[in-house]
Amino acid sequence: MSGRGSRAAAAALTTTFVLVIVAAGLTFVGLPYVVLSPGPATNVLGDVGGKPVLSVSGAKTYPTGGALDFTTVAFDGGPGRTVTVYDLARAWLRDDTDTAPERLYFPPDATADQVQAENAEMMNESQVTAAATALRALGRTVTTRVAVASVPASSPSAGKLEPGDVVLDVDGAKATDVQAVQQAVTSRSPGEDVAVRVRRDGTARTVTVRTADVQGRTVVGVVLRTDYDLPVQVTLNTGQVGGPSAGLMFSLAIYDVLTPGELTGGQRIAGTGTIEDGGAVGPISGVRQKMVGAREAGARWFLSPAGDCDDAVGHVPDGMTLVKVTTFEDARTSVQAIADGDTSGLPRCG
Repeated sequence: MSGRGSRAAAAALTTTFVLVIVAAGLTFVGLPYVVLSPGPATNVLGDVGGKPVLSVSGAKTYPTGGALDFTTVAFDGGPGRTVTVYDLARAWLRDDTDTAPERLYFPPDATADQVQAENAEMMNESQVTAAATALRALGRTVTTRVAVASVPASSPSAGKLEPGDVVLDVDGAKATDVQAVQQAVTSRSPGEDVAVRVRRDGTARTVTVRTADVQGRTVVGVVLRTDYDLPVQVTLNTGQVGGPSAGLMFSLAIYDVLTPGELTGGQRIAGTGTIEDGGAVGPISGVRQKMVGAREAGARWFLSPAGDCDDAVGHVPDGMTLVKVTTFEDARTSVQAIADGDTSGLPRCG
């Protein structure tokens, strides 16, 4: 071999070696993205690990049939998880997988423990709201109260308000709901003091909090939640699943077990969507992946929040029908129509 040939071979070998090293390095380099892929679907009317997903006590319950599946998205990326260039490349080659910048799903500097705690709190809230929605649909009285969910350490309310405080009024304006409390605070200017009357450990007290400005809004720096006095006890066993997006399917399942007959008519119906106080169904993320997971579980019908229709249209799996819902009552009547076999008038996305 000539000297020139030897040098060319050595250069090619060096280049190959460098590429191998770079490729190996990319395997471990975390990128600020998340990968969303289909997750499992779980029948709220069924069992998980030998235990019922849904249990209701304090009221007469009835046998159910069919399935009401809540659906999930498998997340890669975010705090405590690494997404590499190879993960992104594989995701881009699949029709049922999406990628997105990490910042769209997780706040800066959030830890894995913080994300897990927040998802667990949202799941708990969705379960209670779902129970309240179903009970109200049955004519039961459900009273509400506004409570403090959390107080960040840097908040102007730190050391004054505590998680679990029940808000009674703000500057004399009654805390009828979360929106009323927020309106009473935002009506003030940043830097002003507001008198917040709360009930803590059974005793009413008034604390003074100085408001602050956050992105142009006047705040006192607490996260609020709606608490309910439920006339029955509802327990949902969802394992490690977190977040609020199963609220709609929880509410339908609770309604089903508290009413005679099978709401589903034996059909397998899946869906997603948050449930709000008052029964509105809110949009979520990952509807494309959730439809795939539902179809793999055998569902032929999928309840989609109206706000997710644009993402869902054009990606509905073969053999599945997409039904648009905006409220709990929409969803209930749609499930009843499916059970009755009278589906010509169902609202459809698109």
